[in-house]
Amino acid sequence: MTLLTSWPESGPGSVIRRTADPVEIAAVLAPLGVRYEQWPVRADVPDDAGSETVFAAYGPEIDRLTAEEGFTTVDVLGLHPGDDPEYPVRAKAARVKFLQEHTHDDDDEVRFFVSGSGVFYLHVNGEVHAVHCEKGDLLGVPRGTRHWFDMGTRPSFTAIRFFHEEDGWVATFTGSAIASRFPDHDTIAAARERDRGAA
Repeated sequence: MTLLTSWPESGPGSVIRRTADPVEIAAVLAPLGVRYEQWPVRADVPDDAGSETVFAAYGPEIDRLTAEEGFTTVDVLGLHPGDDPEYPVRAKAARVKFLQEHTHDDDDEVRFFVSGSGVFYLHVNGEVHAVHCEKGDLLGVPRGTRHWFDMGTRPSFTAIRFFHEEDGWVATFTGSAIASRFPDHDTIAAARERDRGAA
């Protein structure tokens, strides 16, 4: 499911590591304070399922994580092509916002992918780690970590979001253009599909 690619922060000219092994991914991310888990995939949950269906399907996992981490707010965010005439505008605006490097001063960024995919880019200790998350993957980015997120040019995902603070998603943007120097979601997702085809 997950694919981790790491480069020097100077650019993607050389690859430090590239792995789809969950054990190796966890071992790389844990020293960075990044929480990485894989939850059971509920095959009976539609890709575009609403909040009620998602909460019912993943209730035990949500309750466990909330108790462990003391989250006060949990919600479901979905963005899918379809009959919504506002989708192109909403998708473009969301991508532009999340694609800028930022930090969260008062909260972690914790997401579980119910469906679809997205790439979290973690800019830590002179390296950029691209974590391509898919259905069943949970990633927790610690507060204060420089990062950005790409959902692709045609986003299609549903994610559970966990917050310690009631304010929800509040970012401090670094002003860096670093995100423009690294492969985007679509490039990484296409490489992931080629890997699957070759397996």
